[in-house]
Amino acid sequence: MEKKHVFSGCATALVTPFTKDGVDYEAFGRLLDFQIESGIDALVVCGTTGEPATMTYQERSETIKFAVERVNKRVPVIVGTGSNATHIAVSNSITAYEAGADALLVVTPYYNKCTPAGLIKHFEAVCAATPLPVICYSVPGRTGVNITAEMLEKLAEIDNLVGIKEASGNMDQMVDMCRRVGNKIDIFSGDDALAVPLLSVGGKGVISVASNLLPKEVHQMCVDFFEGNTQKAMEMQLKLYPLIKALFCEVNPIPAKTAASLMGFGECNLRLPLCDMSEKNLEYLKSEMRNFGIKF
Repeated sequence: MEKKHVFSGCATALVTPFTKDGVDYEAFGRLLDFQIESGIDALVVCGTTGEPATMTYQERSETIKFAVERVNKRVPVIVGTGSNATHIAVSNSITAYEAGADALLVVTPYYNKCTPAGLIKHFEAVCAATPLPVICYSVPGRTGVNITAEMLEKLAEIDNLVGIKEASGNMDQMVDMCRRVGNKIDIFSGDDALAVPLLSVGGKGVISVASNLLPKEVHQMCVDFFEGNTQKAMEMQLKLYPLIKALFCEVNPIPAKTAASLMGFGECNLRLPLCDMSEKNLEYLKSEMRNFGIKF
């Protein structure tokens, strides 16, 4: 069975603008339109950057439905549906499917974790729940579970598991993944700073936080690489680096949401345990935004 290709290039892991007591759909709608008008290749809703861990089930469901309707098939909408409980990940995935999502992003089980055998059973169950293509998500710094290249070979045998968002920060592992299964599934960088390095060994793109601010630039960086203008892509990767560092000077999505708010996409309402940036880091973020030429 041939794997379905969801996107190549840049998908933005979107922030979710909040009001004091809910989702700011007016600001979220403007953010969605800004992304698409800037040439983004796909959008991730309710991924880590969107703060789904502190959203109610109803908020998540309504946010997914709103995004699908607002995007209206202009680009693929990928929905984060992972959980540390397999039955909840399955339920979340069915909800996203029924709302019209184009694909799912499913993080490895966190906190309770699992064995390699349990990880395979987890993804088999989630993938069996809907016909949608599934991108698994490995971010061991958050979850305590790492998808190794060897494990990914086994996961790649699942028919509708079509890709991985790789955010281990381990370039050696990413190279091994490309070597083993790069011809079977799509491998995306989950780290903005490693987008071009991963592309250079066969990666298909990046699921980006920085593109909340700079969708046009991160998209074009990927296009340049795919079109053979690797020097230009490399120059953009290096130019982005100081801003990327600022966007991760505190726990994601605190700086990204702060930056989006500075750009006019809603107020910077974070839900505990996330809180406002320190004054020192806020000035650092603003400085790097100005240095890049971002107006706010």
